[in-house]
Amino acid sequence: MLEPLTGPPRHVGPYRLLARVGAGGMGEVFLARSRPGTPLVAVKTVRSDLDIDHEFRVRFRREMAAARAVSGPGTAALLDGDADAEVPWLATEYVAGPALGQAVRRCGPLPAGAVRALGARLAHALGTVHLAQVLHRDLKPGNVLLAPDGPRLIDFGIAQAFDATALTTAGMIVGTPGYLAPEQLLGSHAVVPASDVFALGAVLAYAASGRGPFDDQEIASVIFRITQGDADLSGVPEDDGLRETVAACLAPAPDDRPTAAELAGRLEEPSAAAAVPWPAEVLSLFAEHREAVERCERAAAEGEFAAADTVTGGAPEAGRHPAPLSASVPGPPPGPPAPAARRRWPWIAAAV
Repeated sequence: MLEPLTGPPRHVGPYRLLARVGAGGMGEVFLARSRPGTPLVAVKTVRSDLDIDHEFRVRFRREMAAARAVSGPGTAALLDGDADAEVPWLATEYVAGPALGQAVRRCGPLPAGAVRALGARLAHALGTVHLAQVLHRDLKPGNVLLAPDGPRLIDFGIAQAFDATALTTAGMIVGTPGYLAPEQLLGSHAVVPASDVFALGAVLAYAASGRGPFDDQEIASVIFRITQGDADLSGVPEDDGLRETVAACLAPAPDDRPTAAELAGRLEEPSAAAAVPWPAEVLSLFAEHREAVERCERAAAEGEFAAADTVTGGAPEAGRHPAPLSASVPGPPPGPPAPAARRRWPWIAAAV
């Protein structure tokens, strides 16, 4: 949940940071806005202790280019960024809702109808990503944000254009184990759009059952099960072919998986409502996030008010000095005037 920032106002580029949203291996994410009345944004900054060399900035520019190429429903749009800043950053549309992983941990597996609607919308978003000649490459429950009007795909941090040259170290696995296609584990040059469909199938299995289809205590066992096609889908409902559709996404061979467009067609209900049928527990999470945002905005406004000078409490203007305290304290009332004769004695004494 959001953590309001205390102390003096902090800025990244033109954005005032209001709260800390979370952190990952590469950086932190903040709730921010450029000025009062403008839409909220999510500002992602790189960790200051990282070695920000030329190659790192190249990768960061690639991330920004990939995010800019993707737009449309189901994705969080990139709004701004600076790869050449001392600490590189980017700003995207803010989604006031939990990640899918958080929602499942808090509320349990989603009903089959919600999983189908979630999957159809994510498949449409993935199709938009692929049409932009971009691969996500790290689709997982933590990179799917939920909102009342539907999910959003986020974090193209390791996205790669179809024709880009990999900038990762040879032999390095890029992505999250448990949601990687076999070809990602066997060599990054073999990654194709069907690799993202595999990951989406694993995400839907998690949403429907509360666990990943390849979950295991040992990472080596996870990798072995993925490469062997040993997915556990026992917790995925069989209603309307949901389990069968998820199993098709998890086929070991990329050519055996449906495309993103085909997957959307399989999952979409002919009479589907405009909104995802979120269960009541998830709707309550949306309310919690809205209230948390409002608290952070109030805290920021109160901090600005407390720091501002006021007419009575502000510092005196230059060149002006407050009156001494004694000047504002009334003295005793004046006595009656002295008689004229008594007033003349000092003059007579002075003359003598």
